Amino acid sequence: MRKYDVITFGEAMAMFMADEAAPLHQVEHFTRSLAGAETNVAIGLSRLNYQVSWVSQVGEDAFGQYIKEALHKEGVDASHIHTDSRYPTGFQIKSKVLAGDPQVQYYRKNSAASYMGIEQFPEEHFLSAGHLHVTGIPPALSESMRGYTEKAVSVMKKANRTISFDPNLRPQLWDSKQTMICEINRLAAEADWVLPGFAEGIILTGYQTPQDIAAYYLDKGVQAVIIKLGEEGAYCRTAGQEAVIPGFAVEKVVDTVGAGDGFAVGFISGMLDGLTLTEAITRANAIGALAVMSPGDSDGLPSREKLADFVRKQRREEVC
Repeated sequence: MRKYDVITFGEAMAMFMADEAAPLHQVEHFTRSLAGAETNVAIGLSRLNYQVSWVSQVGEDAFGQYIKEALHKEGVDASHIHTDSRYPTGFQIKSKVLAGDPQVQYYRKNSAASYMGIEQFPEEHFLSAGHLHVTGIPPALSESMRGYTEKAVSVMKKANRTISFDPNLRPQLWDSKQTMICEINRLAAEADWVLPGFAEGIILTGYQTPQDIAAYYLDKGVQAVIIKLGEEGAYCRTAGQEAVIPGFAVEKVVDTVGAGDGFAVGFISGMLDGLTLTEAITRANAIGALAVMSPGDSDGLPSREKLADFVRKQRREEVC
């Protein structure tokens, strides 16, 4: 009996966002929030009324307790977050910007999550979910986390669960660029749906066009490749379909961090809802647009009602 619609895992961090636009060393006041690519996806799917579980390890500290309570408030299952007294929970600080990408400084080395390994893998719990979402961040954290990621993908693939993979490249966490490319592509080849950004696709495949990047992964057995093109929307390709799905107009870009996670929320939810590929990507573009108009990593992730209102408003404006 499946208990969860989606399961995901990784590292969450406490995030301190600057309250004023200034270099980080000059900022005096910050607002605490939650950060983590996989937690963003878990929260976004929960707000769309899916049953979601997030698996991880945190330190026996205030940040770890905050993460568990924050996820619980969002309706995300946190029953398999292990607490380790030996290592701390990671955190980050992020600048406030008026335009462009914010500055982010991470304090995550030797974090509790980086010490997760296959000996802790809760196989039955993972198999209680119908879909697995994976990013390229956990395997970048440590060798043990790389093994954990491989185990999760292997178990779910053998059980015929669908798998989505977002490369979410973090070059600074890898020993070398070549190792990153090799390991990320090996994991991507096991997924059903691969969701790279255009720039990520160029790095990972060496190809310069969305068509060639998509073909690279389709040749490895991936069912659908959806390449994020920013404000232009997204390019998608399967064995029998190819299209560019236009993006949504954005009133003002507040913070670009988390936009890719919002896109993943939209696409995964659309596929689970039984939408067509085009409809699922349209929803992904809509949630990505909402994400960049909000300051926090998950602040803009909508309820179904807010999502529907946003799409209706955009369509009215297009008609006018």
